[in-house]
Amino acid sequence: MLAAILLYEGFTPLDAVGPYQALAAAPDADVYLVGPPGGGPVIAEGERLALMPSASIADISAADALIVPGGAGKSALAKDERALDWIRRLHRHARVTASVCTGALVLGAAGLLEGRRATTHWAYLEDLRRYGAEPVAERIVRDGELITAAGVSAGIELGLVVLGELLGEDAARAAELAIEYDPAPPFGTGSPAAAPARIVERVREHMRGPGL
Repeated sequence: MLAAILLYEGFTPLDAVGPYQALAAAPDADVYLVGPPGGGPVIAEGERLALMPSASIADISAADALIVPGGAGKSALAKDERALDWIRRLHRHARVTASVCTGALVLGAAGLLEGRRATTHWAYLEDLRRYGAEPVAERIVRDGELITAAGVSAGIELGLVVLGELLGEDAARAAELAIEYDPAPPFGTGSPAAAPARIVERVREHMRGPGL
């Protein structure tokens, strides 16, 4: 099984590393972090962390699974026709095309969400409608070969779900145990439904700006 996780300037680190860690826990998974042509480190949002891709989009022409993370650089990526064409090409033959957080908006820009059920970070959920998608407020949403995940930490779950789809439930169960994925949120405010309104608005304003 070959999985390709796209890196781009301004990606959210856990959106990429979460699925990578879950998938790489399976011995039969060959997982690539795929960067722009030319090689070199790809700088994450916040500009204090960079990851070195193991391949570029020029090297990977097919994959069993394609995963697109979200991040502050999503808008620029959504206008990068070379990257969007690569996403479309891999999608045509992939068994699973997936996104984490606002990576779903990039899939939308590539034309892959029309008439599909999908999710993303709660602060951007309604933005999915502009791409013809039906927003669903769930951690993981499957619609055929398309699997989308909610915000950031849901990428770990996405990796495990993709693993189950491609290598079977036993492989996914073993990976879940290997990475000790047994979350226990210390404050219980991991969703807008559970968090106080003042915290929800604080986060929304930080992510999108007042009034958005």
